[in-house]
Amino acid sequence: MPTRMMKDVRQLEKCSDGLLVQAPAKLNLSLLIAGRRPDGFHEIETVMAKVDWYDEIRIQPAQEADIEFFCEGPCWAPHDKTNLVYRAAEQILAASGKTQKVRLTLTKNVPAGSGLGSGSSDAAATLLGLNSYLNLGLSQSQLMEMAARLGSDVPFFLNGPLALCAGRGEKVTALTAPFPFAALLILPDVNSSTREVYANYVHDPALYRQLHDQIQAQIRKNRVDLAAKMCVNMLEISCFHLYEELGKLKETIASLGGRPVCLSGSGSAMFSIFDDEDMERLEVVRDEITDKTGCRSTVVRNNQW
Repeated sequence: MPTRMMKDVRQLEKCSDGLLVQAPAKLNLSLLIAGRRPDGFHEIETVMAKVDWYDEIRIQPAQEADIEFFCEGPCWAPHDKTNLVYRAAEQILAASGKTQKVRLTLTKNVPAGSGLGSGSSDAAATLLGLNSYLNLGLSQSQLMEMAARLGSDVPFFLNGPLALCAGRGEKVTALTAPFPFAALLILPDVNSSTREVYANYVHDPALYRQLHDQIQAQIRKNRVDLAAKMCVNMLEISCFHLYEELGKLKETIASLGGRPVCLSGSGSAMFSIFDDEDMERLEVVRDEITDKTGCRSTVVRNNQW
């Protein structure tokens, strides 16, 4: 997969008969598990960053049903009412009381089951897009409430581009210190189950407290870059236990790149952060990984919104 050139991308862009909305992927620069909550979910602490790789949602007038939904693009996604795009549209139309018919076309570029948050981002983009397209005037707090009902990562995508997320992910604290970065993103042909990875997770309270203190100390100093370089993801052991090929792949990638390799979310995507002075090396490593492993990879950068 070739390196993509940086370009000026806006999240909302008017087109001839509607609105085009960009839905960025994310990386978990760190991911801690604080324990299991009474509701059965896990309490997390994660630093998330949006990157410049996008799904697209086109909003247009519909002719028949209140919500007409279509899915296209190189990656699979559900083509029915279970898709988060459809569910987000149902929520926001119900909250608004609007009866206007809308046609939603999702172009799926970011693979599902990769730990890149693409489904959650699609949902947030749908909320933002329909709020603008239909002139609903819903507040940020109203959109956040809907986002939290749709999924743990969805609220982050209404904020950002860099944030510390806690609770189930719905408690979002913006991180305002700039952290420009480039990352080599590796995309194994494995669809990782978030549900199974969390179900298989064995909590280590002592490790959590140690990592929590270290990462919080870096955040207080506005050194998100140093927190990211720790390459901490407490779901990694569980993920690699379920998908042994991912653990082996990580070892191979680390040996080729000579730098830490991080798992994003519950997997399967992995990434390495590169400094500005290493940009030439980044493309060499990308080509070596493709040759040695056959995995797709691409260069991503921090998104601006």
